[in-house]
Amino acid sequence: MTIAFGPVPSRRLGKSLGINNIPCKFCSYDCIYCQVGKTINKTTERRNFYNPYDIFSSVKEKINKIISENGKNSFDYLTFVADGEPTLDINITKEVELLREFDIPIAIISNSSLIWREDVKNDLLNFDLVSLKIDSTDCSLWKRINRPHEKLSLETILNGILEFRDDYRGKLITETMIVDIQYPEEAIEKTAEFLKEVNPDKCYINTPIRPPSEKITPPKKEILLKIIDVFSKIIGKEKVIPLRAFEGSEFILSTTNIEEEILAITSVHPIREKVIKELLTKKNITYETIEKMVKEGKLIKLNHCGETFYMKNIKSRKQF
Repeated sequence: MTIAFGPVPSRRLGKSLGINNIPCKFCSYDCIYCQVGKTINKTTERRNFYNPYDIFSSVKEKINKIISENGKNSFDYLTFVADGEPTLDINITKEVELLREFDIPIAIISNSSLIWREDVKNDLLNFDLVSLKIDSTDCSLWKRINRPHEKLSLETILNGILEFRDDYRGKLITETMIVDIQYPEEAIEKTAEFLKEVNPDKCYINTPIRPPSEKITPPKKEILLKIIDVFSKIIGKEKVIPLRAFEGSEFILSTTNIEEEILAITSVHPIREKVIKELLTKKNITYETIEKMVKEGKLIKLNHCGETFYMKNIKSRKQF
């Protein structure tokens, strides 16, 4: 598989070169909104997945290819964002050490579930930016939304986040996904109060704008605005950032192997039909390429909120 992909436009990180360091789909959660699909291997066991030098080589090859075709390095971050939970990778610190050669800030997007472990906390301290998922501090909502591994304890995770915050000196952001379910007012306030205690640089409020693993839709506008208002009053308006907008179409595709490029991105990041058409037009490639990939079973079409998306036909999506 292709480990490095993109760069892709990120509403949090600018232009992000993705690093898919976990096979599909090893994760400690099975979130109802996950765009990668349902969890196939729900686990809390850290292990070897890929050789760190293979990850380094994949990133180096991608960087060199982008520079040769575009004349410059236009990445804001190298980002560990995977088909599963990236901290399940036991070699992640070694991989970060190797990637420092490129002198590009390194980020990780984690679901926070293993941060209570000393080894995971120490690994995360090596990153320039850490994004932690905190969807709710209410145990019943946590279980309903994130569907965690049975060995996990929400209280332990929350304590681990606070301990990490005390030691971390990089940029810390949090992400809270809001879906169309019932949120008790007390649960909203308690989550906001916890986030205030964490004191991240930014608290992002997200909604499922890409096709989720379940029949989940974004919340009603009035519900979302109410949650944003509660968060803003408790945490501070300057820190609370709603992520309702489309992330944009500033993907960078190499023309060397366009099919491989599309499959690498869409294994983690479903792409809107209109964006793919725009990208292919820029590269003077006909839309028949996509139709052929769908016919061959490499890509699947997904519909969400009135839009069509394309995604790699991965195992976790075959259960959808």
